[in-house]
Amino acid sequence: MNPFRRLVQRFGRPPAEVAAAAGDEDVLAWGARAGGGWLVAGSAGLRAVPDGELLPWHLVGHARWTAAGQGGSFAVTPLVEVEPGVQTRGPVTRYLLDDAGELPAVVRRRVDQTVVASTRHPLPAGGGVLLVARRVPGQAAREWSVVFDDDADRDDPAAREVARARLAEAVDGEDASR
Repeated sequence: MNPFRRLVQRFGRPPAEVAAAAGDEDVLAWGARAGGGWLVAGSAGLRAVPDGELLPWHLVGHARWTAAGQGGSFAVTPLVEVEPGVQTRGPVTRYLLDDAGELPAVVRRRVDQTVVASTRHPLPAGGGVLLVARRVPGQAAREWSVVFDDDADRDDPAAREVARARLAEAVDGEDASR
């Protein structure tokens, strides 16, 4: 990206369509989508403009950036709650960007800031379970969740027991000062 475009992205105002879609939310970075529209990182989450719903930062399970010139592609995997404290990975959404600007760095930073702790544990029949504590805006307490590598393991009593025990250990050993 040439230096002038980088300055516009970093210090300039977002395009009118982006600002209108963000409303009261702070726009942190934006990238021009191939075929029109924008991918926008705001203070509350990630949003495709004009057609996308807000994906709050604490529900971004994974966001993989692949650069290509000034643009590239984002593959975003949301987390979806299937029962209290248990999440699954939703379908991946791909965004092709002609101009990414500061978006990849901002997305990475915002997602990383939500994660307080993350540990993976093996399950008895193979596979594993991920235990994640995240900061959720507006909540003082961290939110712990369990994400099984394979959704079928959610129905396995032995796998659920391992997940439950590991989660209890993690919550009991959590450093409340973080």
